[in-house]
Amino acid sequence: MSSRSPGKIPVVLLMGPTGAGKTDLAMQLCDRFAARRPLEIVSVDSAMVYRGMNIGTGKPDAATLLRYPHHLVDILDPSQTYSAGQFVRDAHRLILEIHARGHMPLLVGGTMLYFRALRRGIAELPAADAQIRAALSAEAEIAGWPALHAQLAAVDPQAAARILRGDGQRIQRALEVFRITGRSLSDLHAAAAPPDPRFDLMTTAWVPSDRERLYDAIAARFHDMMRRGLLAEVQSLFERGDLHADLPSLRSVGYRQLWEHLAGAADLAGAVTNAIHATRHLARRQLIWLRADRDARVIDSLESDAVAHMERLVATHG
Repeated sequence: MSSRSPGKIPVVLLMGPTGAGKTDLAMQLCDRFAARRPLEIVSVDSAMVYRGMNIGTGKPDAATLLRYPHHLVDILDPSQTYSAGQFVRDAHRLILEIHARGHMPLLVGGTMLYFRALRRGIAELPAADAQIRAALSAEAEIAGWPALHAQLAAVDPQAAARILRGDGQRIQRALEVFRITGRSLSDLHAAAAPPDPRFDLMTTAWVPSDRERLYDAIAARFHDMMRRGLLAEVQSLFERGDLHADLPSLRSVGYRQLWEHLAGAADLAGAVTNAIHATRHLARRQLIWLRADRDARVIDSLESDAVAHMERLVATHG
């Protein structure tokens, strides 16, 4: 029996922290539903959109992508930018196209901002201001990001509660928005345009109950990426000559730290350690988001019946 709202398009959202096995689960679900109502995977990942960034993003290889096509993978050059607003526009188009084929959209990833924009509507945010960003970076060089986090807490306590004290990228953006508009990021998100009423979104969270096991898996995965040629992948981007460290693509964890190594700012061992540390922090931020999400159906990915549980949810929704 279907649990979805009649007349609406069923969509399954599969969220989870990096390294939790979301992509493998999505492919298993595609196999299990192939003879019933086929699923089509839509990537919700701000790094997988970039061509040439394969190993460090955990992107499936070419053979896997041929068998399990992923929408919104390899759609941009690393010199380009991609926003939550563009993701929502692309996701809306794809959901309608997939539904028209008689299939069900399965949106999979760990970019929580994109999920929030799809589920709660998108706020009209100002474009980046290079001058303000440079000023904030200069302040952080002197006082440190925790001091700027304290500034953020004074003007936007909701955002400060979500953002870690050392997360310079997000602190910078939140303060930049406030300095441009005079309004907090939280206020602007609260005034966002409503989500599309045509879609019935079932939100699931694939979360391992043992955080230390997740952190160990993240470290093991990064070392495996290094063995498979991640440094050479980053070096090919570095040697292009038209890319720089402030691009959104190269702020991705792993790429940022290895880029710093290639620029002479860190030795290789230190860069690897920093990358693993940054990836664990990313997972921690994602877990904070997921814990605060009261609408998500949480599945412990370490439970023996976790895949079967997820399969049942998808079956009842479609």
